[in-house]
Amino acid sequence: MLEVAVLLGSGTVAGVLFAVALSTLPALIAMPPGRYIYAHKLLGRNWDPTMPAIVLGSTVLDTVLAFTATRAALFAVAAVLLAGVSVVSHFANVPINKVMRTLDPDDMPERFDDPRPLWRRWHHLRTALALLALIVNATAIATS
Repeated sequence: MLEVAVLLGSGTVAGVLFAVALSTLPALIAMPPGRYIYAHKLLGRNWDPTMPAIVLGSTVLDTVLAFTATRAALFAVAAVLLAGVSVVSHFANVPINKVMRTLDPDDMPERFDDPRPLWRRWHHLRTALALLALIVNATAIATS
């Protein structure tokens, strides 16, 4: 049962981050700064606390499986990868998001320090970590 839950959790994380990388992020990058800020505020409203809970919950499940399952090493690797998703999110993407939420899309500063290229790099890293965690979890479950 824990295996199904961890696969569902890591799959959700990987799927959401992949979808953002594939579609949402290119759309945000194509927007002028004011429109980007407006869209960013709308899109970001419901991520907290849902995504952090799924990421951390899946990390905890992988950690439990690392101590109880036959493919313990694989679940441990997946736990580390998901912890990496959380670290990148918490220390890289979230601080950028907080600054963007303080801006008024109708009154943008003359010198807008556009965070989108940096945000994209961090997002691609956490997406890769999440996809790897999903692959490792699926491998652990399929080979048990």
